[in-house]
Amino acid sequence: MWKFLLGVLVGLVVAVVVAFVLIFAVGRLFENRTPSVASDSVLVLALNGDIPEAAPVDIPIPFIQSQSPPTVRDVWTSLRQAATDNRIKAVVLQPRDLATGWGKLEEFRQEISDFKKSGKPVYAFLQSPGSREYYLATAADKIFLSPDDSLDVKGFLLQELYFKDTLEKVGVQVQVDHIGRYKDAGDIFTKTGMSPETREVLNQVLDQIYGNFCSVIGQARHKSAEDVKALIDNGPFLASQAKASGLVDELGYEDEVYSDLKKKTGTGDLKKIALRTYFHAAPGQGDHIALLVGEGDIVSGNPNSPFGSQQLIASGAFAKLVRQVRNDSSVKGVILRVNSPGGDAVASDEILHELKLLSRAKPLVISMSDVAASGGYFMSMTGDPVVAYPDTITGSIGVLYVRPNIGGLYGKLGIHEDTLTRGKMADIDSESIPLSDAAKQKLHESIEATYKAFVTKVAAARKKSYDQIDPIAQGRVWMGAQAHDNGLVDDLGGLDEAVSLIRKKAHLPPNGATNLILYPPRRSLFEVLTQSSPEAIESAAAEDKIRSVLPGLPGATLLKGGLLRRMPYRLNVH
Repeated sequence: MWKFLLGVLVGLVVAVVVAFVLIFAVGRLFENRTPSVASDSVLVLALNGDIPEAAPVDIPIPFIQSQSPPTVRDVWTSLRQAATDNRIKAVVLQPRDLATGWGKLEEFRQEISDFKKSGKPVYAFLQSPGSREYYLATAADKIFLSPDDSLDVKGFLLQELYFKDTLEKVGVQVQVDHIGRYKDAGDIFTKTGMSPETREVLNQVLDQIYGNFCSVIGQARHKSAEDVKALIDNGPFLASQAKASGLVDELGYEDEVYSDLKKKTGTGDLKKIALRTYFHAAPGQGDHIALLVGEGDIVSGNPNSPFGSQQLIASGAFAKLVRQVRNDSSVKGVILRVNSPGGDAVASDEILHELKLLSRAKPLVISMSDVAASGGYFMSMTGDPVVAYPDTITGSIGVLYVRPNIGGLYGKLGIHEDTLTRGKMADIDSESIPLSDAAKQKLHESIEATYKAFVTKVAAARKKSYDQIDPIAQGRVWMGAQAHDNGLVDDLGGLDEAVSLIRKKAHLPPNGATNLILYPPRRSLFEVLTQSSPEAIESAAAEDKIRSVLPGLPGATLLKGGLLRRMPYRLNVH
């Protein structure tokens, strides 16, 4: 009997392997085909969810590949190419269920505005739009909304979760120490609501995003910012109300959008082409500028995140990537694209060291995305020009220490632990024993020294004194517009501004073509499956599931504990 079962098991394994090889082979055939672009085409920007900076795993099977999200670089490259491509007659923007931050939304609006300079029309077709989708759509020449739909624009909400009471119920204590009045990331474990400092900063965040939203919408819809604020107070809007208020131009269906575009372009038949397909057909040309992406929590070593869904900047892997860029003779300059709330203090310092070596070897410019705070800001301090969006979340120059104590939980579960030590501080990292006064003092000295080093390195990079940086540090989060005013960033803008600066630093013609080469490059499914352990794949899938159910959970670095350069909050302004 056991031989029969073994034979069945072996047969199943062989069948799975053969099926995988066949699927991969077919995928490679499709992958190697360069898609064509028909004349009289419309580039369709169907943007959904979060638009990543780093490339997700590529599954080279057409019906699956078409669902893979483009990167910010893909959108930038495709729109620049389409502006001068005679085969592309127009762009149709179809944003839906966007979860990306307000910095990236500013980037996309600017890219669409630049495309419109070509004289080609941009239409937006909205389906169940919220504030993010509408903000992006207002860059278009004409906005369409389905007649029975609604425009869910009603202001902005920011909420923070606090776990103190929950942790007490299960017998878990989290001990936190920090340097900087505003470095209150540990409050989610030790308080039940916002501190005055947290409330002050988050009100500033809301004011910046809300003010910028009303100003941009007002300019696009030929209204004052105050008129837009008054309209928002009456939202959300039925489709007919949105049109009557001048927030959309036409009520219609998708076929009516294209009928109108045919009249606008004088073309009898328009063909749709998806952005991913167009990017593969026209992937960019010109001088090679590396777009080096640092996205996610900063952690130490080389954690294995197979599918890139748990975004991490691992110090070991990222350092290797930096050296690869540094040694690539075809790269004429580097744009470091940062989208990180920070994380492990030592890891962020190791990354900064490698980036400084890169800066000595090649021209470098820093471009901040949605978030470049704490360790994300620290790794940007190479001394090179720093560009941020007005709505980039940055700063948070501070340090904290987080240490969980689950001894109470052990007691509730009937678990008893005996401990033997040698050395006064041997139990300083124990997760079941409270910190002694001596241990607290030792850890406070560590975070104090780390904070002083942080401020010192920022001061050197920003060409200021310690006393000039310290008052605007203190762990305080700044929006890009305020960071520019207080000297923490050099310029406001996105990829266009960063490209202009890097071409100048690299002594390249200012109007020359730029081909942004993404680092890390997109990995294939075959590479992921052959280079990752089954345990890593299973772990990544499980964590993604937990995050999808409980999106408000603290980041991986906070849950791990230790000495952190980490932004105080995981913000979602919606």
